[in-house]
Amino acid sequence: MTRALNIGIIGYKFMGRAHSNAWLKAPQFFDISVKPVLKAACGRNQESVTEFAEKWGWEETETDWKKLIERDNIDIIDIALPQNLHYEIALAAARAGKHIFCEKPLSMSSRQAEEMLKVCEDNKVVHYLNHNYRRVPAVAQAKKMIEAGKIGRIFHWRCCYQQDWIVDPNFPLTWQLQKEIAQAGPQWDLNSHAVDLAHFLVGDITSVSCLTANFIKERPLANEGTAGNLSAEASATEKGEVTVEDAALMMVRFKNGAVGSFEATRLATGRKNRLSFEIYGSEGSLVFDLEKMNELQYFSLNDDKIAQGFRNILVTESAHPYVGNWWPAGHIIGYEHAFVHAVVDFLKAVDEKTEIKPDFADGLKIMRVLEAGIQSAETGQQVHL
Repeated sequence: MTRALNIGIIGYKFMGRAHSNAWLKAPQFFDISVKPVLKAACGRNQESVTEFAEKWGWEETETDWKKLIERDNIDIIDIALPQNLHYEIALAAARAGKHIFCEKPLSMSSRQAEEMLKVCEDNKVVHYLNHNYRRVPAVAQAKKMIEAGKIGRIFHWRCCYQQDWIVDPNFPLTWQLQKEIAQAGPQWDLNSHAVDLAHFLVGDITSVSCLTANFIKERPLANEGTAGNLSAEASATEKGEVTVEDAALMMVRFKNGAVGSFEATRLATGRKNRLSFEIYGSEGSLVFDLEKMNELQYFSLNDDKIAQGFRNILVTESAHPYVGNWWPAGHIIGYEHAFVHAVVDFLKAVDEKTEIKPDFADGLKIMRVLEAGIQSAETGQQVHL
């Protein structure tokens, strides 16, 4: 008989929807030994969380996250909230013996991340940080090719995470633009993903040089009830100060001798959600762009010179990571599928009492790099980790 694991989710907007879809789809497409049960959804507004629960199939609702965590019939806490709320909830969940599936970035500081990791380890719960782009099949395929020596010794990492959703100066002051909630701008939100991929594909970072820029310093306040939405409505009269950066650029050194660069911005006109990386090595190169997420470009010096050039690999074959559980070759997958892959791997880790990566230890490493970037931008000095 399949073992059931009861999920309690806290948060019901963008990430709440993405996570709910993943819990539902995982057992439909993957043969897993446990069954995720959408037991309870939690949110502050009873009417809104009830509507969310009915739409996505959550059996019950709560408006107090502490009561949700205290419940005996909850095995896993899914934290689908802004980063300023992760710390307290994760500590309580771990102390209650609940396994944790947590959205990124992990926390507001490395100090918080250290405590979150320690409490999870002390209470022996599985802790997962949802940098879901590791589980895009093309990215997972890149990892396999690097480990197989296909590009040799890595020299260069180049990464950009570009969006344009705040180019309009009349876009309102949502929580993502307020330091007390977001801690930082794209340095936290976007570069957390980019740094995780760099750690995953290249290795640990040992030094950081960074500059940041703020292009639009004041914005209309968001109308009540819409401040958490990327399509928030602006107030016609009141304005507030933007207290995070609009763009961040980092240069780094890796422990293995490679060098790298990161660009994170929300003012790259025409770029909707473009996370791209280029990795150059002694034997070849790999290039990826999330806006073409089913493709991976590969160059090999070992090809005959008359035929050398970047080849485009369509990562839809059953031999590619995760893909065999979906559609026939050439039938592409999308953004939401990486969340499903994360849920599948997480449930396996909980069932088999093993670890899953990235975890809170990885999140702590990411926090230290991001903080070093902010410190470098403020002081104008390189920061060593």
